[in-house]
Amino acid sequence: MDAKPKCGTCRRGILFPTSTTVYRCRKCQTIICSRPNEQAKINCSGCGGEFIVPIKTTAYRCSICQAVTTTSGHGQWSSDSPIPGQKLKLGSILFKHNRPDKSHQLSSSSTGSSTLSSRCNKRAVLCGVTYKKRRYKLKGTINDVMNMREMLVKIFDFPKESIRILTEEEKDQRLVPTKKNILESLKWLVEGCRPGDSLVFYFSGHGLQQPDLKEDELDGFDETLCPVDFVREGMIIDNELNSILVWPLKNGVTLHAIVDACHSGTILDLAYVYKLENHEWEDNKPPAKVPMRKHTSGGLAISFSACEDNQIAVDTTAFRKGMHGVMTYLFIKAIKENPDITYGGILEKVQEGIAVVNQKSCNPRIFRRRRHRHYISQDAILSSSEKFDVFKRTFAL
Repeated sequence: MDAKPKCGTCRRGILFPTSTTVYRCRKCQTIICSRPNEQAKINCSGCGGEFIVPIKTTAYRCSICQAVTTTSGHGQWSSDSPIPGQKLKLGSILFKHNRPDKSHQLSSSSTGSSTLSSRCNKRAVLCGVTYKKRRYKLKGTINDVMNMREMLVKIFDFPKESIRILTEEEKDQRLVPTKKNILESLKWLVEGCRPGDSLVFYFSGHGLQQPDLKEDELDGFDETLCPVDFVREGMIIDNELNSILVWPLKNGVTLHAIVDACHSGTILDLAYVYKLENHEWEDNKPPAKVPMRKHTSGGLAISFSACEDNQIAVDTTAFRKGMHGVMTYLFIKAIKENPDITYGGILEKVQEGIAVVNQKSCNPRIFRRRRHRHYISQDAILSSSEKFDVFKRTFAL
């Protein structure tokens, strides 16, 4: 059965099920609530939005997508949720596409005070790992993340609220770049993707290799990313990244991965790798005893990597004050200076920038990622789930 009470603010009649105890008026955004005590959270089963409702609510009609969520559906309940008027912590807006009151203040550089009025078709996960408590710590990863975030917001119009940042500087423990948090963030990135979505995954940190036990690598090694707790919890393997990020991409969805780490050439295990020296796509699908899935579900996955699988990536102060990842700095610089640059143009600009500072060699650092001031020996790699003309296709996010 449906009821049609009136909003107490704008007096607009609203139709929703009689079992619903709370509703947000679409006209004035006032929350109509029959039992205002004992607040809890519910996540819309349609768009994933997060709303504050009485804990006894059994059904809720979303004011964004009109989907009805019940306690037996996909909604998630939490009795320790903030009540309206309280300040939301960082995770509450980054972990869900919710619609908090405009008076809520967010206390992190990774997001702003504005809110999403509806589901956004642009999302990003940016990870910067410093390993600051280890002897192989890095100093440029935070700079890399902040520069990448600035590019996404200012050049490609990503809403600040749609960018989730994971660094060791974050106070919210869910945003520290542990293996668990990174994997959960990647699942969030592609969850519920729809045609027209533009997704971005960026990682700045250490990368390694390990023996390929599934025989799905041409060189016999799996490429890996190192979360902050990799010594205890293990590394993130390219096969995992492929299954989490690549498989779910539906028709019309585009994912860009930008990975500034050692041995990251084929970090997403995509089907094709572009060779700049001969201007050709090479097949990256080796024969395996068990057929391996490396393709999307109709979408497009593209990856820019700092170096080939057998190379190491570089941090440097050669470009400007402060430490920066070579690939990240030159990648962003190329896009800022050439608004209509192509994918092939980015590769060329990165290599040209490396050549400028490639003057003399210095000894490698301990963890196989070197910190150089001059000599740089790495080749940026472009890989994709499908072939395209890299010098005709304009780069866009």
